Amino acid sequence: MTSPSSGGESGGGPAPKRSAAQRKQVLLRLDPLVHDALARWAGDELRSTNAQIEFLLRRALSDAGRLPGAAGPLPRRGRPPKSSGEDEG
Repeated sequence: MTSPSSGGESGGGPAPKRSAAQRKQVLLRLDPLVHDALARWAGDELRSTNAQIEFLLRRALSDAGRLPGAAGPLPRRGRPPKSSGEDEG
């Protein structure tokens, strides 16, 4: 069964463009030792485990020539910049 947020592809047309806020969620099952090694590596590079997985997947796709040209850059790390309408204090 497909939930509304799982992005089921029932239409025949091209997929709509996604904004950064419309990121896909994926359940990933990993060997605990692989997860621990990945988490240590992510910590060494000051990334979250999720950001490290995305970084590695993008690098692998790029190396294989399979990264879509429409794929945006990795989201910036850290706190989002303040919008101009916010108070300074």
